[in-house]
Amino acid sequence: MRIRAGADDFVAAYDAARAPLMASPHCTSFDLSRCVEDPTQFILRLEWTSAEDHMKGFRDSPEFREFFALVKPFYDDIQEMRHYEQLLEAAP
Repeated sequence: MRIRAGADDFVAAYDAARAPLMASPHCTSFDLSRCVEDPTQFILRLEWTSAEDHMKGFRDSPEFREFFALVKPFYDDIQEMRHYEQLLEAAP
């Protein structure tokens, strides 16, 4: 996603949103990365117990309302929101 203005505010919002995200039984992890060559570009990856748990369980929860209040100003800049199924992973 591209954040044209307030990129540092975007990072701060997701840092604050960490608490309601991780309080949800549906969110297992998330990571936020910033492009080195273009600091207005970010990749946000959230892991959920399932797509249904995200769309129904989390979105109907008090944690979602707290989360959304923090990140709502940046939602106009999301270029893609899709659900993926992890097939392979490599870690040291």
